[in-house]
Amino acid sequence: MKNLVIIGGTMGVGKTATCRELQKCLPRNVFLDGDWCWDMHPFVVTEETVRMVESNIAHLLTGFLDCSEFDNVIFCWVLHEQRILDNLLSRVNHGGFAIHTFSLVSDEAALSERLSRDIAAGKRDPAVIERSLARLPLYGELDTVKIDVTDISAAAAATRIKDFLAA
Repeated sequence: MKNLVIIGGTMGVGKTATCRELQKCLPRNVFLDGDWCWDMHPFVVTEETVRMVESNIAHLLTGFLDCSEFDNVIFCWVLHEQRILDNLLSRVNHGGFAIHTFSLVSDEAALSERLSRDIAAGKRDPAVIERSLARLPLYGELDTVKIDVTDISAAAAATRIKDFLAA
């Protein structure tokens, strides 16, 4: 059966790196990072842009799920509220595939350290630390499988997800 693997987590927790590792170990897959559908300049969050991004993500996911070339569709995004996840899933055709939802979580110190490295490398704005730490507790409330990445690599997180899918 085809799998839709959804990986959420706050900014900097390692979603993209984990998905890239997951691509190496799952057969016949495609990966969509929700941020690619949100990469605009200037970055503007309005009701209109949110609707557009959610529509684009649902359209792409449905297309990937409908394509016979893929057994595994991997998707990641911040997904810090259950309503965001539920809304996305309600828009995707649910026929013929299993949905697996995961949240990557971390302790505050490890997350701050990861984000600080990204800031030092010029990849992120310093304000991201406060925003990301504020969202971190929200993931405990979600109906997802939690994977604590505080002390593990993206490859180890991907292996845990792969093992979960095989169970």
